[in-house]
Amino acid sequence: MDRLTEYLFPKQVSTFAADIDNLFYFIFYSSIALFAIVVLGMMYLAIKYRFKKGDEVRLTSSKDHSNILESLFFIVPLILVSITFVWGIRSYLKMIIVPDDAIEIKVTGQSWFWTFDYPDGGTTLNEFVIPSNQPIKIILSSKDVLHSFFIPVMRSKMDCLPNRYNVMWFEAQQEGVYDIFCTEYCGTGHSQMGAKVIVMKPAQYEAWVAELGSDDENIPLDELGAKLYTKKACNTCHTLDGSALVGPSYLQTSQMWGQERVFDDGTSAVIDNNYIRSSILEPQSQVVAGYQGVMPTYQGLLNDRELDALIAFLKSLEKDSQI
Repeated sequence: MDRLTEYLFPKQVSTFAADIDNLFYFIFYSSIALFAIVVLGMMYLAIKYRFKKGDEVRLTSSKDHSNILESLFFIVPLILVSITFVWGIRSYLKMIIVPDDAIEIKVTGQSWFWTFDYPDGGTTLNEFVIPSNQPIKIILSSKDVLHSFFIPVMRSKMDCLPNRYNVMWFEAQQEGVYDIFCTEYCGTGHSQMGAKVIVMKPAQYEAWVAELGSDDENIPLDELGAKLYTKKACNTCHTLDGSALVGPSYLQTSQMWGQERVFDDGTSAVIDNNYIRSSILEPQSQVVAGYQGVMPTYQGLLNDRELDALIAFLKSLEKDSQI
């Protein structure tokens, strides 16, 4: 069973993952058994009662019914369906009834990244940090279109809808780093709307939360910008090697510093600090020619120092490429 699980499913991390997998196996093996009985029975009857040369041709069977078979055809499926229903409803209730001691974290989907808001006021992008052996209550919503929040190892999945909240919960039993996916097509960047859930020991989590509110005042701007490049999910759409992705490469923008960039409406602007700031806070106002205007605004997600840090990091790339 364990070896089959490795092929069919990711590892079981949440408290109710095993229950969900076991229900799947019950349905799976029941289906195989019923399939085998029906198919093998048909093969047996087809061979045993096949027409042979010289046999008398009868248009009707000598037996009109079998009480035993007809009872089995009704009772066996009824038992299997009843077991599946009771098992399924019990598992469902476990998944929707949130424990009172759960940590509440707000998760917001936005094209094309995830924002995680913690109880103490800290925020992360595309990194969902939680403690092990502690129930986690997730409040889901979307800022734009329909998304779907899916953590395979937790066996947890729920849609994120604009102007509405959905609730889900789980409790992770093993520390590690696991994948998060958006499983509802949400536009051109859908396939890159991934994130990570990082499960820590409770003591490590408490230390991490304490550091989450720090303002990184002692970090040089370009180093802070390098951290924000991944922390704020800039790497989802912008590369550092010059290759085009959903948006222009940071390296290309850095190498064009001081030059004009042409937009899809025929206008242009010089690439400087003001242009970068405007591109981050009002991305739809200046869409680069050849790209779609799909970048969401980062208004309210970055403070002034963080904006300056991203600009400093971007400007440093051209210098680094010449070393």
